[in-house]
Amino acid sequence: MSLIPSGLTGLPALDIDTVCDALAGPGYVAARLTDTDMLAALRLEAEALWQEDGLTPAGIGRADDHGLIARVRRDKTKWLDGSTPGQATYFAFAEALRQQINARLMLGLFAFEAHFAVYEAGAFYKRHLDSFRGARNRVLSTVLYLNPNWREGDGGHLRIHGEGDDILTELRPEFGTLALFLSEEIPHEVMVSHRERFSIAGWHRCNDRGLAPALQARVLPIAP
Repeated sequence: MSLIPSGLTGLPALDIDTVCDALAGPGYVAARLTDTDMLAALRLEAEALWQEDGLTPAGIGRADDHGLIARVRRDKTKWLDGSTPGQATYFAFAEALRQQINARLMLGLFAFEAHFAVYEAGAFYKRHLDSFRGARNRVLSTVLYLNPNWREGDGGHLRIHGEGDDILTELRPEFGTLALFLSEEIPHEVMVSHRERFSIAGWHRCNDRGLAPALQARVLPIAP
């Protein structure tokens, strides 16, 4: 079944049944979005921010634990606020996705936050989880890739880890590819990128809005 929410048009199509089956099974899945207008708008916005130094070197942790640790990650980011047409369309898609996944898997997804992420040549992000087990803040992670004509030798793959040293898959960050995985369960890393790599990293959260600075300025829908 495609993701086509009532009352909204122009959103990317997604096989929601396949996505939910994968999340309930191995816990991760990759899909392809084909809304070229939205993707192109987001790519142009991300590239403009990068060229105009509108991005901030990313850190690790929150509040007093937040620090810039170049040996762990070297990307630059800026939070989305929904103020542009591309962002608004993507937030509408994320909301429709939240409703459909909650209806099928009852994950308790409540709100969505996302930021642009740019990995310059030589940048990476070492193996990590997006949420500590049991924390129940970030529940479902998403990464939308915005890189036309990405070649194998360009690097920057998303590597999904299993137990120990097992590598389950590597995903090339190609334009329109959407990765989804369980934040507490799936260890992953971004391999070294050999040229500029653009994406949007997003997280569907449980009801912990007070701990999510990126959500404070946005009017969010209340989960049913």
